[in-house]
Amino acid sequence: MVLKLYTTEIAGNGRRVAAILHELRIPYELVQPGSFADLKTEAWKDYRPFGQMPYINDDGFVLYESRAIAKYLATKYASSASPLLPAKDDLNATALYDQAVSVEMSDFEPYAGGLFREKVFKKWQGMEPESLFVTSYETILKGKMDGFEKILSKQKYMAGDKLTIVDFFYLPFGSALEPAGYDYFVNESKYPNVARWWKEMTTKESWVKVKDGVPPSL
Repeated sequence: MVLKLYTTEIAGNGRRVAAILHELRIPYELVQPGSFADLKTEAWKDYRPFGQMPYINDDGFVLYESRAIAKYLATKYASSASPLLPAKDDLNATALYDQAVSVEMSDFEPYAGGLFREKVFKKWQGMEPESLFVTSYETILKGKMDGFEKILSKQKYMAGDKLTIVDFFYLPFGSALEPAGYDYFVNESKYPNVARWWKEMTTKESWVKVKDGVPPSL
């Protein structure tokens, strides 16, 4: 049975999972909720208890949380050409990978995701952004950029010199920064190594295929 991805076609976390599916060339079928109200139904919550997206059903195995899904996919469908995870017996590489996951979750998404919510999502909903939140997110994320530049000045990717799923984790909300007026990831003069890494990630075929919306299948 083909893997089913439950999300809307434009949801950031859904596109994160879809990018991994395309990178590893895993066949899937997109199943979209009829409306956002469907996310709060007991039928949806049976599989996604907090009424959010995405989740997958892989031949009867149900899993939610986009990062957990990405790790599951990269483990089960590992490719020798593009493993996307460190070798299980490499303790140091695994520790650095875990560190990179923590950095993305703690030092990036809360602020980039916050800016997306305030400056993009609220606009879609016909709402005005909260200026205090915007200023706070801007200030904190800008203050993190020297750290990202330092990391990428010493290695090619976020977890080391090999591409991992962590690099894909940045794509949904990182790609929303420039349209929202922030050049943090594309400023070649101020953050050249971040810009170098970001250009590689955003031109990957797997991301190009899902960045504007998850295709119905692969």
